[in-house]
Amino acid sequence: MGEIIDGKKLSGEIKEELKTRIGKLRADKGITPGLAVVLVGDDPASSTYVNYKHKDCLEVGINSTVHKLSEKTSQLELLNLIDKLNNDEKIHGILVQLPVPDQIDEKAIIKAIDPKKDVDGFHVANAGSLFVGGEGFVACTPKGIIELIKTTGQSISGLNAVVVGRSNIVGKPVAMLLLSENATVTICHSRTKNLKDICANADILIAAIGIPEYFTSEYIKDGSIVIDVGTSRVDGKLKGDVMYDDAKDKAGYITPVPGGVGPMTRTMLLSNTVLAGELYG
Repeated sequence: MGEIIDGKKLSGEIKEELKTRIGKLRADKGITPGLAVVLVGDDPASSTYVNYKHKDCLEVGINSTVHKLSEKTSQLELLNLIDKLNNDEKIHGILVQLPVPDQIDEKAIIKAIDPKKDVDGFHVANAGSLFVGGEGFVACTPKGIIELIKTTGQSISGLNAVVVGRSNIVGKPVAMLLLSENATVTICHSRTKNLKDICANADILIAAIGIPEYFTSEYIKDGSIVIDVGTSRVDGKLKGDVMYDDAKDKAGYITPVPGGVGPMTRTMLLSNTVLAGELYG
């Protein structure tokens, strides 16, 4: 049976490290990292995520402010709020919870955030910096995925990594991070031919397509590292992209859903916020 990669446990360890770094920031510079989260509308899932993030901040000692805006908020109103937050010295990180309502251009909103406060790592300046191997904030889920892989003790260098999914939030950035760790990376998507064969040769498989339990043991190489990014509700239960019970005996290491990538995504947001305070506070 594959060894479980416990994202919840690793998240707790990193939070303890963040508490120490925040204490040092306060002692050395008189700075407490501040995160502003903006929620437009009342989507239940988004509201839940925002509440979790607020609680996470309080747990480690980050000042958290939540701006809840009406579903009818205009793009100009949101841009004005972002401009205000960009110029607020007490705010080191800005996160606009996605998706936003149809009347708002998501790309314009991301672009408006000061790259130095873009703790989601979505701004083109930070995404581009990752592409060329420069400094900048890394998107939270990909950053957490690399941390999870490293807990296995296996060197990523030289391994064959397959990323299934090409989103700007997960697929593309995690591929760049794996390349920077000297993996050989293949990016697959809905039009990839022979997907099963490609996945079955992967030393590291990143499943990020949003289709519940799509990846059975036939897609898994013996002893491989399987990172399940999927989170779909099926009959009230959270399911990943990997059929866990089928794959766990074939994989060498595997993340569960829930308890794998999810906790690490939230913790990497905290990490980026503390880093923003350290670099630019």
